[in-house]
Amino acid sequence: MNLKTFLSLAVLCLSFSSAFAQEKSDKKEGAAKSEMLEMAGGKIVAAKPEAWKTMPKKSEMIQYEFRAPAEGEKSARVTIMSAGGSTESNIERWIGQFDGGKKEDAKIEKKVVDQTTINIVEMAGTFKESMGGPAAPMKKMENYKMLGAILELKDGSKVFIKATGPSDIVTGMREGFVKMLDGIKNK
Repeated sequence: MNLKTFLSLAVLCLSFSSAFAQEKSDKKEGAAKSEMLEMAGGKIVAAKPEAWKTMPKKSEMIQYEFRAPAEGEKSARVTIMSAGGSTESNIERWIGQFDGGKKEDAKIEKKVVDQTTINIVEMAGTFKESMGGPAAPMKKMENYKMLGAILELKDGSKVFIKATGPSDIVTGMREGFVKMLDGIKNK
């Protein structure tokens, strides 16, 4: 192999190595650029799971609304909002959105992340979806699941994150939901 061929091969190898390193850096940077959700008037932030697609809000009370997964025939509705009321009364209300829902049928977990108490509630069964206000008819959705979180901030305010949809879809999104909760930061 002559010197000219050797140098050409060396330059080619360096070019591939540099391109590979840049691609790897771009992927890492893209992962770090997750959309950050500001909640409770900007008091806390969390990274939105990539599988969630932002949707138009069905109510002005809701701060954020998503479809998860973003693509596919079946999906769950995810909402984020600030609201009042006790944590316990809101958990009871969520459980009551299922036909025959009882507290002992729900999986409830409590943990603290960055000074925020998080109450995670899971319930499955026939979900009674409201078709409007309190007096509106209910649509019963069989084999549904709810994965919700009530965040109690250090100043006493609360944020509610709730996913409802077909049981298999909500079960499949649990890991991303919990990862988002585990990454919550107070500002």
